[in-house]
Amino acid sequence: MLTTLTCKRHSLTLFAIILNQPRQVEALASLMTFKCAVVNVPFGGAKGGISIDPKKYSVIELEKITRRYAVELKKYGFLGPGVDVPAPDVGTGAREMSWICDTFSVLYGMEDVNAYACVTGKPITLGGVDGRTEATGLGVCYATKYFLSLTDECKRVGVTPELDGKTVIVQGFGNVGYHAAYFFEKFGAKVIGVVEYNGAVYNPKGLDIEALKAHMSTTGSLLGFSGATKEYPKEKAFELMEEECDLLVPAALEKAINRSNADKIKAKIVVEGANGPTTPYAEELLNKKGIIVLPDMLMNAGGVSVSYFEWLKNLSHVGFGRITRRWEEKGKQGFLQELKKAGVLIDDSGLSHETKSGASEKDLVYSGLEDTMCKGMQETVETARKLGVSYRIAAFVNALNKMEGTYRDAGFTI
Repeated sequence: MLTTLTCKRHSLTLFAIILNQPRQVEALASLMTFKCAVVNVPFGGAKGGISIDPKKYSVIELEKITRRYAVELKKYGFLGPGVDVPAPDVGTGAREMSWICDTFSVLYGMEDVNAYACVTGKPITLGGVDGRTEATGLGVCYATKYFLSLTDECKRVGVTPELDGKTVIVQGFGNVGYHAAYFFEKFGAKVIGVVEYNGAVYNPKGLDIEALKAHMSTTGSLLGFSGATKEYPKEKAFELMEEECDLLVPAALEKAINRSNADKIKAKIVVEGANGPTTPYAEELLNKKGIIVLPDMLMNAGGVSVSYFEWLKNLSHVGFGRITRRWEEKGKQGFLQELKKAGVLIDDSGLSHETKSGASEKDLVYSGLEDTMCKGMQETVETARKLGVSYRIAAFVNALNKMEGTYRDAGFTI
């Protein structure tokens, strides 16, 4: 497995029956290496997990499994703030990360003041960072929005610029899919379809994403949602991915777009929110149809980017904005007062949060995430134009060039 920059990253604690092939884990590990390089995150990239179906275990059993997993990782040198830093993905969340953090800190924290930095994606109460939960989905939206703001590039590849008014279909309504849908809607796009493994819903006028999430949380299914004009049962759910839309966002598992459905895709742009959702053969078919594919190693890098921020927070032992927020707010308020003294009429009730308040931790995390995704997209687009290649190949080229530069400048010659 390749590693680059300053430390390795074990970025996936996976409880799922799909994790049953060693080469699958190796491929995901390599993808994480490239992903970190593409968005300039100083982690090496790695993957790992446990091959079980979490639905068949109680919470107490899952806790025991997770805590033992943490002990085994540490025993063999694969867990620690400067060694390997897990983060949640399929089948896990803040709960599992808190178990790992607690296990590590209780058993080894007396020897390491930075013990809480052993894992990211934690609850705020255990040193998590505000904004981590939605980071991957929000990063998908930031990168897509920036891409569509590049008028010349959109003209070059034959798509209409600007995100506002674009129609979106999201496949997968878990953490990534839900937050991608939520923020696409917030940024002015229209989410017309959502696909899950046990059903799909569609409304050409747009779905109310928060209401749909509440419905699914209550019933366990998308089906029966009152805001949908059309439903697809479990056996036909994936057919919704073949409806016309501007953006198709596969945000669940691998191989969602494959040789069996690629030629039926009618989206103008495929925005990869999941890892490996498009097979190589399927991408060839999409390219022949003129469908743009924005690659996973860039588009879903928001999670690892904010994990990096959380890691930095834990190492510095102070939350973002804690030292500067009040000073910044006083400066803005003082400036507004000076404008009023000069005779400028200002309606305080109409001022935005950004105009009159200091930046909170979430504000700073969102800002850093947006900058990270936009810079990664900018570099990818520039390379694609320069070499005349797809965005995926451009992202690989950028990642490999950065990795090669790291080894070269370090004098690594063996």
